[in-house]
Amino acid sequence: MISLRCLGRSVPRQISSAVPHLPRRSLSTIRPSLLLQQSCQRASRPCFAAFSTSRAAWEQEGQVDQELSAKLESELRVERDTRDSETLPPSLQDFLESSPFQLEDKPGQEEVALTRKFGDESIRITFSIADLNNMDQEDADQFGEDPALSDEEAADAAATNVQSGGANTKGSINQGRTKGGNFAVAPEDSIAPSDRAEGSYEDPSSGEGEQEPSFPARMNVLIEKAGKGALQMEVMAQDGEVLIENVYYFQKPELADAKTAELDWSRRNLYTGPPFGNLDEDLQILLERYLNERGVNTALALWLPEYIDWKEQREYLTWLSNVKAFVDA
Repeated sequence: MISLRCLGRSVPRQISSAVPHLPRRSLSTIRPSLLLQQSCQRASRPCFAAFSTSRAAWEQEGQVDQELSAKLESELRVERDTRDSETLPPSLQDFLESSPFQLEDKPGQEEVALTRKFGDESIRITFSIADLNNMDQEDADQFGEDPALSDEEAADAAATNVQSGGANTKGSINQGRTKGGNFAVAPEDSIAPSDRAEGSYEDPSSGEGEQEPSFPARMNVLIEKAGKGALQMEVMAQDGEVLIENVYYFQKPELADAKTAELDWSRRNLYTGPPFGNLDEDLQILLERYLNERGVNTALALWLPEYIDWKEQREYLTWLSNVKAFVDA
């Protein structure tokens, strides 16, 4: 037992004696390094508490929010000053009061409906303000030109008409024939159109008396008889004219306005009728009279584009208000 104890004690001593002795470092060379490490650790710690609810420096609020909100407010102010979209204009209201149709217009939705009864028929006319938003720029140029461009064209034409020494000397006085055969027109001899006698000049670019053409508005006319199917017509209204594009017949009325994928698939395989333009001319005229008798007439064709324009403006103002409220929240 004693021999084992002596062996156990001697082993560490022998190992320690076998390890070469390293020179001892003085206390003065150790403490400065420890102090330097501790100071560095304290400097690297964050200045805010670990569980603080304050925002970090890199989590700043949006820099464009205020500018965007001001721009939206400016746009709202301009649109409200331009026209009143809160109340229905008298011309639109008069049509609804004198018409047999009932208006179904839900705020925030693009589609609008007009419904009425005609004998045993249920008539529903639907249209959308998306027709106005989906107009191409070419269509916009065709149905409404920029007045500023017309003024510039008129000014260019007036400048051309007063060429000095040229052949184009319309509207000049005191004209003296030159050697070359043309009339030399002095600047003081040119008379402005506004200074001429009334009725002696007509500006072709003025467009006075001409009504600005309206944009084409599409509507879907659905005429349904209980137990007898439905007749659907795709119609375009423009400048007071009602133009039928297609006429469909459905034995099941729900197929006319297929709202599910199953109904839409069932409708694709049906023969619904030939193109309207391929029909006999007398048959086309009778179908137009058929619609006119049910209230799809000139009055509706004039009312429809104006109402679409008014509703789109109202929905646009609502959209601006909603976006601004979201940005300001």
